[in-house]
Amino acid sequence: MEVIIRPDAEKTAQLAATFIARKIKEKQKIVLGLATGRTMERIYAILVQMHKNEGLDFSGCHSFNLDEYIGLSAEDPNSYRSYMDYHLFRHVNIDLKNTHVPNGMAQDVHSEGKRYEEEIRKVGGIDLQLLGIGETGHIGFNEPLSALMSRTRDKSLTPHTRRQNAEMFGGDPEKVPSRAMTMGVGTILEARSILLVALGESKASILAKAVEGPITSMISASALQLHSACRILVDEAAASQLSGRQYYDWVFQNEPEYAQYR
Repeated sequence: MEVIIRPDAEKTAQLAATFIARKIKEKQKIVLGLATGRTMERIYAILVQMHKNEGLDFSGCHSFNLDEYIGLSAEDPNSYRSYMDYHLFRHVNIDLKNTHVPNGMAQDVHSEGKRYEEEIRKVGGIDLQLLGIGETGHIGFNEPLSALMSRTRDKSLTPHTRRQNAEMFGGDPEKVPSRAMTMGVGTILEARSILLVALGESKASILAKAVEGPITSMISASALQLHSACRILVDEAAASQLSGRQYYDWVFQNEPEYAQYR
């Protein structure tokens, strides 16, 4: 795990998009694991600009989203399929047949989880997994006590998560679905590389626990400490409670692999 701290949210998003773009250029038929939420919106906007202005080519990409609300159809404006269409898919040259989001309307959620895992296996696994972190420490919708080897499945959402996501539902937490399909922690850890992006002071406390605290199922993001190719990309506000930031800054300023990003 390596932590990279940038001065503000815009520079953090710019660097995240640059990392993703370089991965796409390196491997034409890349498999991307994608995330949703406010943190991702600027990253996707920059990738769209790179496609339109620099010819960033998504035509060979496959994508798998982390999660979807149970009970929302793909056409529902609050679904994560709609989110991805609106913020990314409709604006780049990705083949929509190669974009995957869990089916929130599946009659059998257990079978849907198995189907989704099989679709990931068919394309050889995820090359780069993009993540945010929830205020409860979740990645995907892996709420507290999610098994560290869990697979794609249905999960009940905490009241805190529903309050955090209420903005997209008119501000009413009761309108946020109480359950979701999500990739498991074990599924996420199988990605060849991982990029977690966190912005803002509201993420500072939980980020410090996830990165520098013990590995625990109470904070599913802490499992990323087990991954050999995980980057944590944060702005100053989100980094404010990290105790090891002097070392993290030294690594970014001195490691040759980061010279092209400085």
